[in-house]
Amino acid sequence: MSEISSESPSVISLRAEAVRRSFMLGKRRIEVLRSVDLTVHRGESLFLTGKSGAGKSTLLYTLAGLERPEGGRVVIEGNDVYAGREKDQAKFRNARIGFVFQCYFLLPELTAVENVMLPGMIGGHPDEALAAAALERVGLSDRMQHLPAELSGGEQQRVALARAVVNDPTILFADEPTGNLDSRTGGEIVEMLLRLVRERNATLIVVTHDQALANRGDRRLEIRDGVLCS
Repeated sequence: MSEISSESPSVISLRAEAVRRSFMLGKRRIEVLRSVDLTVHRGESLFLTGKSGAGKSTLLYTLAGLERPEGGRVVIEGNDVYAGREKDQAKFRNARIGFVFQCYFLLPELTAVENVMLPGMIGGHPDEALAAAALERVGLSDRMQHLPAELSGGEQQRVALARAVVNDPTILFADEPTGNLDSRTGGEIVEMLLRLVRERNATLIVVTHDQALANRGDRRLEIRDGVLCS
């Protein structure tokens, strides 16, 4: 990883500079992200909205270090996330970044607590007690030994949330975390996300199509025609 000495990690959590992404549709190139600039401060909750296909998830994955941009750079906590060796990039993501997916992506053969232990396993320091504590924080202390198929959609998303925060990341990304849930359960998940990041003074960046949920954050931006609009 490349350290950016001019960054102040205590103030700025994420900075994106001139980020570009495009895709080919047949012979036509579709510009999805057009030189996106973004600054997010430590402890801020930012919600990204936009029409279907506008590039919300593409932007989120690019900011989280999961999809390399064609141009520009992304700096998180003073580190250029796409610089250096892929091994170092992966280590940084595991230690400092949490990600909540819309479709949960729990391993069906593992119990809830084993799924939450996965980031620790990948980092070489599995800790069942830590995973159990994360599940307790999301209200699933009585579901630790259940398989995903034995859990409701809301419970599975809470397991995914516990997995995302178990390593105490400084920044948390969530891609349509309520997309597969009813409105009441979705609201509970968003409140849980906001509470967890407030407890840690962590940064939260959420993609959602739900305008009411987006209003619960500190700031809301819309992606339109490949650029961010306030």
